[in-house]
Amino acid sequence: MTDFKDRERGEETKYAFDQETEFKIAARRNRLLGEWAAGLMGLTEEETDAYKKAVVQADFEEAGDEDVIRKLLGDLTASDCDVSEADIRAKLDECQIEARRQYMSDEN
Repeated sequence: MTDFKDRERGEETKYAFDQETEFKIAARRNRLLGEWAAGLMGLTEEETDAYKKAVVQADFEEAGDEDVIRKLLGDLTASDCDVSEADIRAKLDECQIEARRQYMSDEN
């Protein structure tokens, strides 16, 4: 019985760790995405820092990436940037890979 409880606790700990890791990677991805969008909009360094934080915050509105995509598409369209939803989704995928790579290199 103790072995089962130990294994169960171990699985719960691993699950919590995995969830925390994915959260950190998503936040890093959103900062990278915000930096990319800020560059397209021609924001200053201070505005870029604030915008990256706003993109991270946008991800808390609903589950999934649609809230972030919607924010970026709206902001970029309002700034007369010629960027489609498909462009944003492709950049999101690129930033996801880069964020994971950065996170893994930071952990080592």
